[in-house]
Amino acid sequence: MSEIAERFETHEAGAKQLGEKIRCDACPVMCYIADGRTGACDRYGNVGGHIVRMDPLTILHQAEEAGSAVVPFDAGEAWSGQLVNTGRRFVTAIGAGTTYPDYKPAPFIVSQEVEGVDLVTVVTEGIFSYCGVKVKIDTDRHLGPETATVRTQGEAVGHVTTGEYGSQMLSLGGVHHLTGGSKSEGRVTCETMLNLCNRKPVELAIDGGATVIVEAGKPPVIDGKQEERMRVGCGSATIGMFATQWRGLVDEVVVVDDHITGVVSEHQAGKVLGWEDTGIKIIGRRSTPGRYFKVSEPGLGWGGTTITDPRAILGEWNARKGARPGLSLLMVSTTGEQFAYYELDEDLKPVEKPFPERLAKSVGLIEENCEAALCTVLFMGGAGGSLRAGVVENPVNLTRSVQGLKTYVTVGGAPVYVWPGGGITLMVDVTRVPDNAFGYVPTPALVAPIEFTLRRDDYERLGGHASEIRSVTDVLARGGEYLNARRESAAVPDNPWPLLAQLRRGGLQ
Repeated sequence: MSEIAERFETHEAGAKQLGEKIRCDACPVMCYIADGRTGACDRYGNVGGHIVRMDPLTILHQAEEAGSAVVPFDAGEAWSGQLVNTGRRFVTAIGAGTTYPDYKPAPFIVSQEVEGVDLVTVVTEGIFSYCGVKVKIDTDRHLGPETATVRTQGEAVGHVTTGEYGSQMLSLGGVHHLTGGSKSEGRVTCETMLNLCNRKPVELAIDGGATVIVEAGKPPVIDGKQEERMRVGCGSATIGMFATQWRGLVDEVVVVDDHITGVVSEHQAGKVLGWEDTGIKIIGRRSTPGRYFKVSEPGLGWGGTTITDPRAILGEWNARKGARPGLSLLMVSTTGEQFAYYELDEDLKPVEKPFPERLAKSVGLIEENCEAALCTVLFMGGAGGSLRAGVVENPVNLTRSVQGLKTYVTVGGAPVYVWPGGGITLMVDVTRVPDNAFGYVPTPALVAPIEFTLRRDDYERLGGHASEIRSVTDVLARGGEYLNARRESAAVPDNPWPLLAQLRRGGLQ
């Protein structure tokens, strides 16, 4: 049984505990925690009779300031009012604590001046029952039929969605898997999403398809084989890009692809170059000249097909349309990983020959133009409900401010995409979020950091909790109710600095 499984079973609803245990009110589970122990979420513990957030509050500093350190807060010593650090700091929600019970303001509402503008950042760890993970897997290989169930530890945790350009998409999690199935399904779904969001490897089994090991920012491992690269394009696109590389070196080129197989002599790119007809016949559904659909079922072979010998997609060659003995043929996949060279014999049958040096450069060029295959993991959550009440007294005001681009949303300081339409539905690339930023509660739900940054005057107009605003220097010095330490860490490289990003959006200066 996993650690999370054990923690899911730790407390029963309504259980009464006696002795020196104290009750934590940081989430709906309401654990009773003995001194020196943590609750079911492993996030809060009993330290000397006080509930403490066990992880330090993460504060980002600009990347050029090297180093990362954990610094204790000294709650017993009054702040002198002197600046703790004059460098630029951004208080994230990682380790900050939650608004639960939801009537109270967010754990930190931080004010600081940036380029002459007084900004407020509202910081909280949101409890997301309504959340999921979108996974992009760079591969041509067939992972499973669309809508097929995706499983972890035998439990359904999501499904296969659409296949995009050289990538397969999975949709995992969501409220129905978290709360709508069995207790085991909810636990495993929560654990799967938590590991993926914290950039740990997870093995996923797809009904009727492959087993895939997914880890954000790493190549996928499909049925035990690690992918190296994603396709440069479909077969037709490959012809269009590299037809000039083959002119005069080979009589015919076929780029094998599960989606669109390309044939250079028929393709418009070849026609523009004056390519002669070869009498080739492709077994598949012809689309436009030089482009063929469904030459094979999807699989793990050449170009995402089931094919191991590419000649399987060739029909009879037509001598009246240019086929002749000695005609040369290059067949290559969309990644350049598979390639072979053939010449027609006296019976117009393609016979494999040693691969000629003159064509090696063109195959290498296809490989060079293929980017490294990676897994991309996007956390997606609906920041609605009571979470917003910790920011403003009338929650819909926050939603309107976010949708109106007056409030800038980040997750652990990382930029997010906010979906149009109602609510605050956001997505974030987990590789842009600091390490171990995500947690969970055994309701089950994920816990994700979220920050809302806006001008102070806008915040007050929205009906924000103005009386709770503190300066960043005060937060650095004294921390908060449940905190015992802060971690100063450099911002994730290539992320925009959150406060400047907020200022430079249209209409905010």
